[in-house]
Parts: sequence; C-alpha cells; structure tokens
Amino acid sequence: QLVADPERGHVFTQRLLHARGREETMFLGAGTMAPLIRALVPDVEIVSRDRLSTLSYAGSKKLTRLPRRSAVVAFSTEQVYAIAELIRRQRGGAAVVMGSLSPRTRNAQVELFQSGEVDFLVATDAIGMGLNMDVDHVAFAGLRKFDGRRTRWLHATEVGQIAGRAGRHLRDGTFGVTGEALELDPDLVEQVVEHRFDPVEGAEWRNARLDFDTLNDLLRSLVVTPGVRGLNLTAPALDETLLRRLIKDEEVARVGRSRGAIMRLWEACQLPDFQKTTLDEHGRLAKEIFQALTGRRGRLTEDWVAPRFAELDRDDGQIDQLSARLSGVRTLSYIANRPDWLDQAQGWRDRTKTLEERLSDVLHERLTARFVDRRTTALMQALNVRGDAVAQVEDETGEVIVEGHAVGHLTGIHFQIDKGSSALEDRALRHAARQAVTPEIAKRLGRLAAEPDEAFSVTPDGAVLWRGVQAGVITGGEPFTPRIRLLGDLGAVAARERATKRLEAWLAGEAGRALRPLRRLKTAIENGTLKGLPRGIAYRLVEAGGVLDRREVERDLAVLSQVERRTLKEFGIRLGAHSVWQPALLKDRARTTAQAFLSREPFRPRSHGLSILPEPPPSARLLSAFGLRAVGRFAAPVELLEALSEARGKDGRLSDTALRDLGVTAEEVKALFAGLRTVRAQRPDLPGRAPRPIKDSPFAALAALTAPQPAPEPTRRKRPRRKAAR
Repeated sequence: QLVADPERGHVFTQRLLHARGREETMFLGAGTMAPLIRALVPDVEIVSRDRLSTLSYAGSKKLTRLPRRSAVVAFSTEQVYAIAELIRRQRGGAAVVMGSLSPRTRNAQVELFQSGEVDFLVATDAIGMGLNMDVDHVAFAGLRKFDGRRTRWLHATEVGQIAGRAGRHLRDGTFGVTGEALELDPDLVEQVVEHRFDPVEGAEWRNARLDFDTLNDLLRSLVVTPGVRGLNLTAPALDETLLRRLIKDEEVARVGRSRGAIMRLWEACQLPDFQKTTLDEHGRLAKEIFQALTGRRGRLTEDWVAPRFAELDRDDGQIDQLSARLSGVRTLSYIANRPDWLDQAQGWRDRTKTLEERLSDVLHERLTARFVDRRTTALMQALNVRGDAVAQVEDETGEVIVEGHAVGHLTGIHFQIDKGSSALEDRALRHAARQAVTPEIAKRLGRLAAEPDEAFSVTPDGAVLWRGVQAGVITGGEPFTPRIRLLGDLGAVAARERATKRLEAWLAGEAGRALRPLRRLKTAIENGTLKGLPRGIAYRLVEAGGVLDRREVERDLAVLSQVERRTLKEFGIRLGAHSVWQPALLKDRARTTAQAFLSREPFRPRSHGLSILPEPPPSARLLSAFGLRAVGRFAAPVELLEALSEARGKDGRLSDTALRDLGVTAEEVKALFAGLRTVRAQRPDLPGRAPRPIKDSPFAALAALTAPQPAPEPTRRKRPRRKAAR
C-alpha cells in the first residue's frame, strides 16, 4: 500500500511492476491493494491471512492511566519528547521510536521495550511499518500530521495501520486516544475494528527509463504519463525539484551538456536529504558533488570528505546534536557506498559505518538516560514479574543494592532510602527496599536485643548509639525511667519492641551510674531517709537537676543545725556562697547523660566561660545539665561564681590578675554581682515574742498611714466657787 505514498510511492510502484525473483516474487501488504494489484499484475496469486486477535476501541485515557505495554503515537519530535518525559516521571520511562533515528538506534529502543525494561513506547507513525512488537494498547496523542506539504487529518487506513500494532497473534489489542486528542469518530472506529477500508485506487508512478541525451530530454522523460489505468503520475519528488533548480545554475548548465555529465547530475540530485536541511543547502551539497564528479579527477577526494568526517567524529552533546551529527554521517555513508564517487571508498565505508554505529549507540544511551529511569524500571520489573527483587547489603559501606542499582544505605537498624526523582520512583524504591532490607534488619534487631551494656552509648544530643551507630533517640521520661524511639520503621513489631526495651533498660542503668549522686538523693527523699529541712532542700535540688540558686533556700539554710549540714554533705551537696549543687554532677559523663534527656531544648552554651541567655531563657534543669546558673543576662558556670566570690578582696573588688585568670571582664563581673545580690536571711521569731514586721508585706504600707486624731472636746469654763457666808 506504500505505492500510494505521495513522496516515495513511485519507488514502490517500480518494484511492484518490475522487481522479480528467479522463481517467485512475494509482496506483503494490506487487503486494500488486492483490486489494484490484480489490475496491474494479471497473473498474480493473492493469499489472504485473517487477523487472529480482536482489536477493540478503548476510548480516551489519561497518559498517567495508560495500561502497561502501551504505545503512544505522536506526530512531531517535540511532542514525542514531551510525552516521553512525562511518562518517565509518572511511570518510570519509555522507549522512543522516530523515523529520523538511525536503524541501529531505532532497533535498540525497540529492544528496550521488547525486553520489558520499559512498559511504554512513544513513537511517530514510523511505528506503523516494519516493527513487530508486543504492544497491547495503542494511544493516539494526536490525529493530525504534516505530510511534507500540509498538516492534515489522518486517513482511515493510516489510523488502522497504526492501531493494528496492538495485539499479536492470539492476544487481543485495544486502541484509543490520550492527551488532547479528540475522540475518534464512531464510523472511523467501526472501520478500524472491522478492518474495512476503501481499496487503493491508484499507485504513484514515475518513468524509470530516463533519457539522458540532453537536459531537456531528461526533464521530458520525468513527466511522461503512465498510460495505464491505476497508475498516476507522481508529483515532482525531491530529486526532480533539485534537478530543475540546479540546471538554472550557469556553472552546472555549462558542464552538464554531455550524456555522462547529465547522468552524474541526476545521481547527485538523488542524494537523500538525511539532515532535513533547506532546499538551498541541500542543493549546494549536490552541486559540490556534481562538480567533483565531472571535474579533472572525476570523483570526490579525501581532502573533501576528511574534514567533514572529522567534524562529525564526536560523541558529545545532547540528543538533538547527536541526531544532527548522525544524519551527517549517514550522508557521508551514502557517498562512501558509491564506489565511483570517492577515492578509497572501501576505507571510508568502514569508517563511516563504525562512526554511525558508535553515534547510534551513544544516541540510544542518551535517549535512555533522558526518558528512562533505569533504577525505577528495574525495580518495578523485578517486582511485577517475580514478585521480589535480588538484594544485597555491602558490609563495609552499608549500601543496599537491589537488582544492581543502589537504593539507599543501611546504617545499624536504620535504612536511609535514596530520594527518587519522581513519586513513582519513590514508591518503587520503598517497595523494593522493604523487601530487600527487612530480613537484614530483623537479624540486626535480634542482635541488638542480646547485646551487653558495653555495646551502647549516648550523646549529648539525645542519640542512643549501638556500637557507634545511632539506633534510637530519647523522646522523654526522666533520666531513670527513659523513653526511647527506635530509628526507622522496618522490622517486626515484636522485634522492635524487644530492641526498644533493651535500649531503655541500658539507658536507665547508665543514667543511674552516671548520675549516681542525684539518684541516691532522690531515693533518700522517696524512702524517707531524709527528713525535715534537709529533705526540702534536697527535693528542690533534685527538681532543679543538681544545681540550685542559694537564694531560693537561704531561709532554710540559715536555721540548719550542724548535724543537718553534715547530712547534706554526706549526700555530696556543697553549700557555696551563691549556689547549692552536687560537684560530682559536673563531670563529663554525668553532664553528657543529663544533657541527652534535655536535647529537645535548643540552647547550646559555650564550652567554657559565660554565655548569653537566649529568649526565652532555657529551663533550670537544662542549665544544670551544663553546670550553669542563670545570673542576670548570663548563663554562668557554678564554679566560676564561687571562684569570683573567693577572689574578691576586702574592698569587694577583683584584681586584674584574678580577672585574667577567671577569663572575665570587669563589666561582666559587675553585671554578675548585680544579679547575685542577696537579702540577709532572718532567723525565725522566738516563741512568746511578737513577730517582726515583714517589710515587703502588702500590709506594710499601712504602717505609713497616720491614725486619725479624735476631735478635741470643748473646754468648759470653771465657775468660781462661792464663798460661804460668814
């Protein structure tokens, strides 16, 4: 049926009419050609073979909802690339087939689809001829194509030819539309489904017996009419158009007068335009070849072909650059396969063939790299076909390899999956990774639950380590009753619970050892060993995390007996000038453990000296974990505050040497002492005495008020006493 093609039909018609084998000639085509072949070749025998599978119309589907083993057909390179890119992101990847690809590249892309490495194929109408593939569904992304002259709607036979790629042998197939393509007309669908098309009524024809006596004779022989019903004179093809253009060139016309020169000119005009250049550019190349063939040497020299070959002998660049370079190589390959055109033709044939194969392979790799996520497709293929995936974990690096592709790293019991480039890849990675590493994680969880205490450690930021690798994180609880969250989510629930309980048991024991003074104090409070004022002071010290501002318990300290003071000292409590604390808690191990339980607070002070308090200020327990106290705007080390108190002279000042030794400035010291001002503690009132007035009591203001004086009584004048009468 290609005899009806406007551009190349005359070539196929020539073969149909004149190409014959020694014993038998077989032509393969559609049933629509039967009437025309009978008319052109009366003694032909036609054998029909019915389609064994059913082809049905599936309507419109989104690109992301197309079934596996689908071919999407578009009619421009840009659209093919756009669709392939979308399928890569959403479905893992697609093979690409276009007429502009070299046969080697096209076959490699087809094999990519046939092998099952990808489940989708994006192609131009090149899929309709010469390719037999296991396609279950054909989706048209468009129904209009540019045929070299104009953009037109697809003919029914073209739709049928492309849709017929779906299904094979006894396996049924479907076809439909996708993307922005309109639904197919019901009549057209019926034609395709029932394989009922109008017969081909005419074949394109051009005279093959050309007259090379003169240029005019050649032109006349090209337009000879066939004179046979069913044959139509074809429109001027590229070679004829190029010929009519070149004979207007004075240099060509001057040389092309002899029969041999005219034959050479016609041969040059038949050079295929693999590069799809403009008519002017292609004409210049044909003219160069003609002038070389009719020149003094009568052929193209190595000086002509070598620079062109060297320019193409590169495999860098993107897909479009490689495609253009490959088209240029195919042009040189065509020239090299004309022995009478080129010096050392055999050598150049070999070189152009090698270069074409190399560029074809590189182009295939570039297409695959751009439009196929090989890692995702390999994982999906393994899971879809076998239901599992071959996996291994590298002992040294912890890298997890599934189906030959790295999918992440297993560190301890935590699997860090690689980030996929698409949602589809993320899903495939998660699914494959779970199957791959879950058995290994189960083994590691079992080993962790049985490990001795020496295998574990904790960091100040709350990470619980198993043999130097993080296995969990502290999420809450008190130091002696911690709560730990195990990293990751893989592994059986029971195994994870056993591992979690093992870590919590170890951490509780480690906290008891590292914070032994604090735990001992807490136990004494709970079992009643401490009583009275020491018990209250100890309780407040435990609540504060081991460091307490002395001002908070100054009233209690003022009335402690010597026995009570010794009791506090026995529990490792030091009563300093400004603080009450347990010095044993300032050791590195104790501080690391205490900080681990408070790692969710963001405060991280300097390793030594004063630190500025942030807003809002950190909790007292967090400051205690670092051996600090809040003093004004500073977080100050407890030992520094005591050293400042001891270094003060009788006049209350510090010498420059003392400031330098303590690592503070005079301004900082002034601010610290301002924040450390204390109120002298008052002894309690003695029994039987009136209590002392409290100055900061709200009733103290009443003392300033003057009681109102009663109104003076009116004075009475005394009456003089009367003298008694004598």
